Amino acid sequence: MSALSMRRVGRGTGTVLVWCGAAVYPAVLFLTFSHGRSALHQLEIPASAGLTVLLLLLLRRRALTAHAILLLAWSFALLSLPAGGVAGLLVLVTDVSSGYIAATRTRRVSVPVAVTTCLLQAAAVAASLHADEFLLMTVLLAAVVTYMAGNAVRTRSAHAEAMREQATAQAVAAERLRIARELHDMVAHSIGIIAIQAGVGGRVIDTQPAEARNALDAIEATSRDTLSGLRRMLTALRRDDPGAAPLGPAPGLGDLGRLAEATRDAGIAVDLRTAGEPRPLPPDVDLSAYRIVQEAVTNVVRHAGTDRCRVTIGYGDGELAVEIEDDGHGGVVGAGYGLAGMRERVALLRGEFAAGPRPGGGFRVAARFPAPAAA
Repeated sequence: MSALSMRRVGRGTGTVLVWCGAAVYPAVLFLTFSHGRSALHQLEIPASAGLTVLLLLLLRRRALTAHAILLLAWSFALLSLPAGGVAGLLVLVTDVSSGYIAATRTRRVSVPVAVTTCLLQAAAVAASLHADEFLLMTVLLAAVVTYMAGNAVRTRSAHAEAMREQATAQAVAAERLRIARELHDMVAHSIGIIAIQAGVGGRVIDTQPAEARNALDAIEATSRDTLSGLRRMLTALRRDDPGAAPLGPAPGLGDLGRLAEATRDAGIAVDLRTAGEPRPLPPDVDLSAYRIVQEAVTNVVRHAGTDRCRVTIGYGDGELAVEIEDDGHGGVVGAGYGLAGMRERVALLRGEFAAGPRPGGGFRVAARFPAPAAA
């Protein structure tokens, strides 16, 4: 039997034992409070305590079922031994489970559970202790306070999650706008070259046919590169923004030397490595690879707590691999909006992205782009 099969059998056996314990819990609790101080009673107390903990842990997986078993078991226990201590335990245990449901389920589920729990608590207390109005109001107040506390936890968690999603969406939108600006600059620069070459070709086409042919070749190459970039980034749309970057050549992997020098001034030594034979890349791939390295190295400066990192650029057959590693403190996968922006940038080019702590310590960012040779 394989290790995977053994683990499945172990999980299945554990599940069966948990549900068997949940099934006998009401009977064990009833016997615990009905036997008094007998010899068997001394064994039933730890069994009841252990099964109570088991049912409370079961709330994480089957909250409604576990809560129903707890409510049923403690109601029978109070009927078997009408005492204030048992009534207090009934209210405490079932309110805890009811509050957990309020914290983890929607109001559509938690409100009926809280109301039903409160009514059954009051009925059990009234039938067993002949409770007065003050005791019943105490039971009601405990149920209301527990529900409000659980609902407040759920509301706060939902608000925090919504804020995280909103912040991530804003980061992605900002990254898309940044990509659109850079794409605009790349296209504008290419169109400027095409316009110049077309003007040159138009002037010399009669007197210098060879120069005109060179101008047409340059126009063809530039337009092909630009169209390829546009096809790979159809979802990155340019919006009017007075803060757009000025027109000019976009940075690329050829500028990593200057980036390394600037990073060295910040106290981080960047070890630049190249695998494979460097070749011209499509402008959008070249730009995005540079931005990935730039963002990852910036994260090293800010968060890694180390004085060096490695940047490896791998030129493969029809693809480009970028890897940034450090030996610092590492980080949490998905932490920070820079990673969301990098992931979005790679996805727009139909590439692959991965980021996370390294097994030996530190952090690793890796991206792989489809990168056909530039025209």
